[in-house]
Amino acid sequence: MKINKNSNLYTVLYASGVVVIVAFLLASFSLMLKAPSEANERIDKMKQVLASLNLRNLDNSAVEAAYARIVVKDMVVDAKGTVVAEKGGFDIEQKAFSDDCLPIYICRIGKAEKIVLPLVGKGLWGPIWGYLALNDDCRTVYGAYFNHASETAGLGALIKDETFQNEFRNKIVTDTAGQVVLTVVKKGNVKAENTTFECDGISGATLTTNGVNNMLHEYIAKYKPFLDNYLKKKEENSHE
Repeated sequence: MKINKNSNLYTVLYASGVVVIVAFLLASFSLMLKAPSEANERIDKMKQVLASLNLRNLDNSAVEAAYARIVVKDMVVDAKGTVVAEKGGFDIEQKAFSDDCLPIYICRIGKAEKIVLPLVGKGLWGPIWGYLALNDDCRTVYGAYFNHASETAGLGALIKDETFQNEFRNKIVTDTAGQVVLTVVKKGNVKAENTTFECDGISGATLTTNGVNNMLHEYIAKYKPFLDNYLKKKEENSHE
């Protein structure tokens, strides 16, 4: 049947055909780009974990090899300190973090073991997250990395800067009674007697600073039962 090109039917059919073709092309491009996109996301996540271990500015080609060499285990634990799975922590998405599903990384730098704790929180405008690397005493910070989704450039976004992250190195996470003491305070308000556990915040970004502080306290408390078990096993092994 011949359709009049000036008719409404022709216009509708023509437009529908264009929409179908465009949708097909977009779906095809999406499938083509999915694998490279997922690979880039994995490499970026590996970079963040390594950054918390003070290994930064690695070329993409070197990241996977460095991660495989340094990360000994990527476990899943719960807030009671029980190991739920011996591997698979890397694949846990931030939105899936819960008291029953907490990823954790056991790493080795030289001959020393480090424990990397993934963190998730809320900034001023959106999600913030990070990785806190502890020495094997489970009390002192070896390194830290933080990132954000939409914090203000020049203010809250500075949590991503190495200068801020270096504030945490060698700080004490818990006191001798096991209470979480690592704290981010308002810029310039670190007290002389508290320099072992207080970190300078970011000027003009009080809410983001508070978000980082709350995130640290929440997740260090969640991971503490595992850290206690880790220390207990370490002590037992030292007596064998």
